[in-house]
Amino acid sequence: MSLQQTVVIPLLPALPRLLDTSAADASWAVTATLLAGAVAAPVVGRLADMWGKRRLLLICLAALVAGSAVTALSSSLAPLLVGRALQGLATGVVPLGISLMRDHLPKPRLASATAMMSASLGVGASLGLPLSALLVQYANWRLLFWVSAGLAALAALLVSTLVAESRQRTGGRFDALGAALLAAALVCLLLTISKGGLWGWTSLTVVLLTGSAVVLLVAFGTRELHARQPLIDLRANRARQVALTNASSAVFAGSMLMSPLAFTQLLQMPVDTGYGLGQTIIIAGLLQAPGGLCMMAMSPLSARITRTAGPRRTLMVGTLVVAAGYGFAALAHSHLWQVLLCTMVVGAGIGLGYGAVPSLIMAAVPVAQTAAANGLNNLCRALGTSTASAVTGLLLVASTTSVGTLTVPSETAIVAILLLGAGAALIALLISAFIPRHAVEQSPAVAATTPATTST
Repeated sequence: MSLQQTVVIPLLPALPRLLDTSAADASWAVTATLLAGAVAAPVVGRLADMWGKRRLLLICLAALVAGSAVTALSSSLAPLLVGRALQGLATGVVPLGISLMRDHLPKPRLASATAMMSASLGVGASLGLPLSALLVQYANWRLLFWVSAGLAALAALLVSTLVAESRQRTGGRFDALGAALLAAALVCLLLTISKGGLWGWTSLTVVLLTGSAVVLLVAFGTRELHARQPLIDLRANRARQVALTNASSAVFAGSMLMSPLAFTQLLQMPVDTGYGLGQTIIIAGLLQAPGGLCMMAMSPLSARITRTAGPRRTLMVGTLVVAAGYGFAALAHSHLWQVLLCTMVVGAGIGLGYGAVPSLIMAAVPVAQTAAANGLNNLCRALGTSTASAVTGLLLVASTTSVGTLTVPSETAIVAILLLGAGAALIALLISAFIPRHAVEQSPAVAATTPATTST
């Protein structure tokens, strides 16, 4: 699933020609997946707690298979966007997987297993770019999505044969009105973030979308606080540990995205600029891959620190490592080895930090609300990355330089993005410092009897 975040990026410049559309319309291939994923995350989490996590996991994987196939068969923009939206519905795969682990694994194994799966989000995003670039360069672009369909089908087969259903279910009724309000609010908010630069931040469209998002979020919050069976239990999720972990995750996710956005530009800029490294998109993608591998390699260390010092300390260490990586890159980015070192350091920090997030969330919510809580955390990450993408886009077009007939982002813009990444990591560190030091996880017996409908 995490491959879908970046697998389409190398294809974007060619989509207008392939689908007979404009570049602005082609960019919806990214936006459609983002919107669908943001809306699906909390809804899938609540349904999983009600009906069974394995069942919803298989539904998400089926959506990924269907979406990949529809995208691969598309000959125009409309069906491609439908396929990309279906792929976005699979966003629930990682939080559902983490929630199933809590239900099945013994506690000594839980931290390392959830750290590994949490890190897979960054790993997939890092590996998606070079994989996509290689396939686009040397094969038909449709193969990208047939590969996605095949991997998702294989995952579904393995889940259906090897993973047992959880016995933790809340039952109850689904809050359709709450889901509709949240979906509308998220669409308005994410359209503002992702398209505000294109439409104009002071345009009537953006102003109306922003206002609508605020009104809808207030209506959603009011609804959830008074619902007997809310889509998201806001009282449980506003607990200090959960709220601060979600806030830190959002900021940390924004920091994580700065590295590929800045270095993809820097690596491909002409050498004549004096700071560009003149590499092809394939080399640029391959140089990002070690960062993803470092994320995965740090997962066992993240679990070890969590067991000995607690997940709060692990998250703080991860944010510090990321800030150090960006700080180094802001000072030294004129050679390939410097860029490679930074991506590896940042990847290691992300692997450490994100590996601890599921432990912080699960220690503060009942077992019956695990999937919904992890889904909300996943949504916070999506909001963080969307905001970072928009801010980075503004910086890249705000400061440019000319090289012959080309107009490219200036070195000042690249350094500003790197410093912003370091700053975001330090803000995540500050937020994490206020997370309670000692969290007592509810025992399965207590959690199983804790009603999911405490809101009245």
